[in-house]
Amino acid sequence: MELNDIKPAAGSKKNRRRVARGPGSGLGKTAGRGHKGQKARAGGYHKVGFEGGQMPLQRRLPKRGFLAVTIEKATEVRLGDLARVEGDTINLASLKKAGLVGDKASRAKIILAGELKKKVKVEGVPATKGAKAAIESAGGSVADIAVREKAGKLKAKPKAQPKA
Repeated sequence: MELNDIKPAAGSKKNRRRVARGPGSGLGKTAGRGHKGQKARAGGYHKVGFEGGQMPLQRRLPKRGFLAVTIEKATEVRLGDLARVEGDTINLASLKKAGLVGDKASRAKIILAGELKKKVKVEGVPATKGAKAAIESAGGSVADIAVREKAGKLKAKPKAQPKA
């Protein structure tokens, strides 16, 4: 075998389809576009979901639900997983270091799931009532943290005075 003898497998290479190159090509005359109409003309395509002027399906169906872009969902940490954290003090940084919380997480919450056998001190991480009780029964403590105020909180508008 020599380099000049190497050829691709039979049938693996096909010539590209030459559209609008005469009747012998099988795609002559209208070039596979059919007769007349918007799709037969140059630049003649409409947007996705367009139904010829009829009210499109995505506008006919009722809209439900809303998910705020600014929402901050707290990452849940199972009580049983706290044993994987090194040291006695547990905070957001130590949870990230142990891999229990993602690097981009801004909040976490300890939930009652599993058992805690070691004594831990939780700081800056809220816990559910059951989880807090379980931590304290294991000899640990949970520091209460102040609830953050939302930055964009709306104030109540004063009521309009009736004109006399």
